[in-house]
Amino acid sequence: MEKILVLGGTGKTGRRVVRRLKAAGLQAGTASRTGGDVPFDLGRPQTWAPALDGAAAVYVVEPDLRPGLDRRARVPAFVAEAVAAGVRRLVLLSAYGVGEAGDDHPLKSAERAVRESGVGWTILRPDWFSQNFSEAFWRQGILAGTLALPTGDGRTPFVDAEDIAEVAAAALTEECHSGRIYHLTGPRAIGFGEAAGLIGRATGRTIRHVDVAPEVFVARQVANGVPSKVARLLTGLLVNIREGRGATPSDGVQQALGRPPGRFEDYVAETAAAGHWN
Repeated sequence: MEKILVLGGTGKTGRRVVRRLKAAGLQAGTASRTGGDVPFDLGRPQTWAPALDGAAAVYVVEPDLRPGLDRRARVPAFVAEAVAAGVRRLVLLSAYGVGEAGDDHPLKSAERAVRESGVGWTILRPDWFSQNFSEAFWRQGILAGTLALPTGDGRTPFVDAEDIAEVAAAALTEECHSGRIYHLTGPRAIGFGEAAGLIGRATGRTIRHVDVAPEVFVARQVANGVPSKVARLLTGLLVNIREGRGATPSDGVQQALGRPPGRFEDYVAETAAAGHWN
């Protein structure tokens, strides 16, 4: 049985991709800095060959997009080695808006390398993950009862990481997704105030969204140990929401899977029932 290699296989989308592949009876190997089936680091090319051994398809993730660090050559170099090692299918986790971004965006070169690889490829461009409320970034604010972000009344169509993983698993195993770029969003755009209210009702707690000025948000992040450039990058992405950029839902999940994307309300109900906000 041919192996499917999942970079970041212990991460937010990677572990969900692996779960689906294994449930289908496929051989899925996880590659990550810690906790994977094989040690892997995009910053250490000597770890690539052992991970790629026997792999026919790869789920490609660039885990580090911090500004000030040149990550533009890492995925292209890895893609070249993967193809030379016999990989015949690549699925790249990119990001929403990369298509309109400038050439200095670190994922721009990654997308170009995948498209020009000479093998089957699929690119996924997801919006903000719903799971940011329960597994990352905003969970602390939810637990504290106050989600303080510079997003104003802006809305965005949060996408469930489970949908991203299902599309990725399909693209890794089905030829019909070759050459496709999927923009992945939820079915409707919602604001952070509504999101906080939905989570509050599901958990029986009072949770509110408080709008903060962008410069105040940057200062708070820096005070908490976040490098200034990283804090400004994150703030800029959130301000994009405030300004209404990218608020239109896409039909990428429908195109890829033949069904509508999961609702934010269902994600909230399932997450609350699992106790992730306790």
